[in-house]
Amino acid sequence: MTEAGGIRGPGAEERVLCAEDVDAEELPRYGRILDTRPASLQGRTVGMALAEQLLLVRTKDGWTAPLRANAAQRAFERRRGQRNIVLKARQMGMTTWAAARFFLKTITQPGTLTLEVAHTQEAAEEIFRIVHRFVDWLPDELREGVLKTSRANVRQIVFPEIDAQYRVVSAGDRNAGRGLTAQNVHCSELARWPGDPAETLAGLRAAMSPGAELILESTPDGVGGCFHEEWQKAAETGMVRHFFPWWMEKRYRAKAVEEGSLTGEERELMARHGLDLGQIGYRRRLRADFRGLARQEYAEDAESCFLASGESVFELAAIEDRLGTAPEAVETRRNGELEIWLPPLAGKQYLVAVDPAGGGSEGDYSAAQVLELETGMQCAEFAGHVGGLELASLVTALAAEYNHAWLVVERNNHGSGVLALAETVCGYGRIYRQGGQPGWLTTSMSRPAALGKLGAGLVEEPERFQSRRLLAECRGFVRLADGRSGARAGMHDDRVMAMAIGLGARTEMMGQ
Repeated sequence: MTEAGGIRGPGAEERVLCAEDVDAEELPRYGRILDTRPASLQGRTVGMALAEQLLLVRTKDGWTAPLRANAAQRAFERRRGQRNIVLKARQMGMTTWAAARFFLKTITQPGTLTLEVAHTQEAAEEIFRIVHRFVDWLPDELREGVLKTSRANVRQIVFPEIDAQYRVVSAGDRNAGRGLTAQNVHCSELARWPGDPAETLAGLRAAMSPGAELILESTPDGVGGCFHEEWQKAAETGMVRHFFPWWMEKRYRAKAVEEGSLTGEERELMARHGLDLGQIGYRRRLRADFRGLARQEYAEDAESCFLASGESVFELAAIEDRLGTAPEAVETRRNGELEIWLPPLAGKQYLVAVDPAGGGSEGDYSAAQVLELETGMQCAEFAGHVGGLELASLVTALAAEYNHAWLVVERNNHGSGVLALAETVCGYGRIYRQGGQPGWLTTSMSRPAALGKLGAGLVEEPERFQSRRLLAECRGFVRLADGRSGARAGMHDDRVMAMAIGLGARTEMMGQ
């Protein structure tokens, strides 16, 4: 933009851009040059300039004002690619910016479908209010002409003249994106999606057209889970990573602290990131107000914000260290469901611990862990959607292979049936018994004790654990809101529970 406010587009003369000048004929032209950076705009894109002229937002003070990019939004635009993942502190404006960018693409590129996916229905409705405000404040010529809507409700806005639409849905809708072909997909607060976020995200990716733009963004919510996994493998999948710490928001400051009161950590932070005493004052307030959640809600780096969040049951540093050194399996079977690291050795005794499930194609897996009895070394692992006789046959065969190992089956729920089949149909005789009854009983007392054995082992003897899949489940095993512990939303804990059962049974058998 020049001093007079002009934009130069391909083949066009420099002109003054103001909201009243953007008519039906201009929109497609801007749609073709949204991502260009004319010299007259001093590093900004045409889309950023167009947002300032066309789009109004509600400010933190409750006023309606033009959308002007803040520091985080400008940084995003500088590095934005076709597929992006954004890790951020709270209230950085990225949801609004993604909505604005995709709204401009929707109204300037005929035939566009934009899909916004929020973590809750309430969040979806809030995003849609932002988009409705964009529509309501468009120039009358556009709003009553080429951008006249034929449908505008809590789920979608349709622009029939340009065959375009903007939809906002909740991630709780398992059919989100099904049957659609989207040119723009924005997934908001992915770390907090309910159900199976990875499955929902896979469905959305399947709905994306070739060349579609994708933005995944969230504040952190612990290691493991869909968002953390997407962040970790971004280099492999071609996603552009963006990290925005809290100090990029200029409003985040408080009364300046005394320089003499600075801690070594605070001095280092100031030197590394150019913070001032007012920002340090705000940081101290954050730690007083949010305590342990401060590093999660107001992220300072892209590693500790994950490790500080999510209330993990196990020691994350130990898990991360072991993940870096865990070996590959020497053999896999059943399409990778069964992995073997240490084949059976003559003279060794083993146990096979089993956490049974119903066997359906959805829900929990049945899992089994093979442990060397003397050392507790993990030798093999199975997890798959099997149950009943198929599971009984599989684990008895595995136990027989490992020198007729002790078979330790959780007898809660589905386990009683598996035990009966293992003994009667499969004829396996070396069944672990507890109090005279076959199988392991998980109770409110035995469960924490067994998990405690696993937690201690991860810290004291991490080399006993071979499976990266087990370690990934341990990483996502958290304290839940109701006081219990279990897998974070979208993850499983079947391998964890099978290992805990195995370690608990081993302790009883060895008299430890």
